[in-house]
Amino acid sequence: MPSKTNSLAAAMLACLAALALHNAAAATSPSCLIPSAWTALDKAPFRTVPAADVLADMAKRDVVLLGEHHDDDAHHRWQVQTLAALQLLHPNMVIGFEMFPRRVQPVLDRWVAGELTLKQFLEKSDWNKVWNTSPDLYVPLFEFARINRIPMVALNVDAALNKAVRDKGWDGVPEAQREGVGRPAQPSEAYRDFLFDVYRMHAMHGAKDEKGEKGVKPNRSDAGFRNFVESQTTWDRAMAEALAKRANAVQGSTRPLVVGVMGSGHIRFNYGVPYQLRDLGVRNVGTMMAVSPDMDCKEIRAGMVNVAFGLPPQPETPPPPPRLGVRLEEKEGIVSILDISPGSLAEKTGLKAGDRLLEVGGSTVDTSGTVVSAVRAQPGGTWLPMRIKRGDDTIDMIVKFPVNP
Repeated sequence: MPSKTNSLAAAMLACLAALALHNAAAATSPSCLIPSAWTALDKAPFRTVPAADVLADMAKRDVVLLGEHHDDDAHHRWQVQTLAALQLLHPNMVIGFEMFPRRVQPVLDRWVAGELTLKQFLEKSDWNKVWNTSPDLYVPLFEFARINRIPMVALNVDAALNKAVRDKGWDGVPEAQREGVGRPAQPSEAYRDFLFDVYRMHAMHGAKDEKGEKGVKPNRSDAGFRNFVESQTTWDRAMAEALAKRANAVQGSTRPLVVGVMGSGHIRFNYGVPYQLRDLGVRNVGTMMAVSPDMDCKEIRAGMVNVAFGLPPQPETPPPPPRLGVRLEEKEGIVSILDISPGSLAEKTGLKAGDRLLEVGGSTVDTSGTVVSAVRAQPGGTWLPMRIKRGDDTIDMIVKFPVNP
């Protein structure tokens, strides 16, 4: 006789499947994938798969990776739904988050145990410092873990380590500064090709050669590209190690189902985290992602992930809060720019890596949260004054926010 849990799971999966078919039939907007339905992308031709079959298969994996676009609310709502369905099938679950570096693991433990308010959790985990995205997007995931007492795992390392590897290469960073991360497995040539495209695009936005001159065509033999690859694979390896450690921790008679929440770029085509997991001996890995209705259909290719969920068209929503496009470093009350995203507002304004932020909007900057709050509160079409320290010079700048970010 089936257990109460299995019966409940079967009922929920049946409802999800019925809802998917109903929504798919009702959808009228064009989309690359059938809205509100699962599509297998492991090989061509693509095929629609019942929700019950998809989730039952994933619940048997050792590790399941849920890819996301960090600033898309629909992706996070899809993640909560998927986590809930998987947890019904495999209650012994662990959820790993790319958003948190390893050093804040005790804070995650205290949150799940119910010892912290949300405000305390975000402050003690240095959210505004380690993840420059609105916490509101992720709170439903954190609440789901807390309500169900599901362990949360910090998968990442501090941005300073990735920057050090990018600047000096893996061997140039002392072992004591690697946060316990082991040497990454050498990436595939396909991953190198993908990373070179990213590296080349970054070079087009102002990268300089050894003489400080811009516009030099990047080469795959450049030391800068080698370090860039090692930085990215260090990021992948750190997350894979944290996931593998939990996947191999047998609790009672069963292994936990370890689910990783991370950017889709780390899981696509098994280049990043899945590749490093295989090197660590974890091979039964499932990859899942949501596909927005406006995604370019040419980007959806065989082998991208095991399965993808077609998000239905969404009603018009307010534009996302503005982003400056920087990663910040905070040390003893000094906030500096760690690096700048190509094409970002920061780059267009003339900000540079290494700049120390003194004032934003007339307020003294003593924490990274001061900067993040000021930027998020800035209406489109307005100007935000900033005062920075660059070397011995104090410089006043104006960030001009577009009307439609």
